[in-house]
Amino acid sequence: MTATDLQRPATAPAFQQISSARKAKNTTATVLVGAAFVIAVAPLVWLLWTVVEKGFSHILSSDWWQKSMSGLTGRQAGGGAYHAIYGTLIQGLVCALIAVPIAIMVAIYLVEYGRNSKLAKWITFTVDILSGVPSIVAALFIYAMWVTTFGLPRSAFAVSLALVLLMIPVVVRTTEELLKIVPDELREASYALGIPKWKTIVKIVVPTALSGIITGIMLAVARVMGETAPVLVLVGYAQFINYDPFNGNMASLPLFMTTERLTTNEIGEARVWGAAVTLILIITLINLLATVISRLTAVKAK
Repeated sequence: MTATDLQRPATAPAFQQISSARKAKNTTATVLVGAAFVIAVAPLVWLLWTVVEKGFSHILSSDWWQKSMSGLTGRQAGGGAYHAIYGTLIQGLVCALIAVPIAIMVAIYLVEYGRNSKLAKWITFTVDILSGVPSIVAALFIYAMWVTTFGLPRSAFAVSLALVLLMIPVVVRTTEELLKIVPDELREASYALGIPKWKTIVKIVVPTALSGIITGIMLAVARVMGETAPVLVLVGYAQFINYDPFNGNMASLPLFMTTERLTTNEIGEARVWGAAVTLILIITLINLLATVISRLTAVKAK
């Protein structure tokens, strides 16, 4: 037996040369998937381009960021969206301050304490229902409770309460999935050292998943800031700046766009495009901030 015979494989390799038929199928599938991607993305790109093209000039003006619409009518040029930008940010912030602690504690209970319990199943069922509730239903529920039952006035705080109902299921689902990813070996190692369960969760489990949790929270905040139904039902529009979310009317970017659209003139239409670009810019900045925070808080592998 020669050296060439020893180097030759005993059996023919299973992976033979790719046939022409398989290459044709692969090419066809690649083309179809690529076409489907283009069809899905094209409307989004067209919409984004249209909004930026018609509204980008507004965000370049310093008045847009420093002035409100106080003293101006819908047919008068000038003014800015300062009052609406503040309203959007404060409503999103108040919503996050209420929703995030509740959602994180619910997720911790579902993963760490209530596995397979009846209470956990009821909570999961409730979260599933909340995740499918339309924003107008959440707004009407808060209106019925806050205004009709308690007799309290419509305000930006009532808007934040409606946004809480929309934000909690998103944060619960995100946090729950991330806590499940944390290896059980970390928990068992902590228990073996005599560390209590609550301290294991606070010091080991949550910090391990903190990067993804923060990303989910920021994305949920960006989502609720663009909701229109709660601001239409639960607060009136104010042309001036109102710093108090508990009293009086307060503008927000979705409400500002709705109000200016009703003016039916070119000036109001231009402000609608400007407000849309501003909202897209704010949400983009929040997403970028979420990415940066996620990287800074991620567990470093040595």
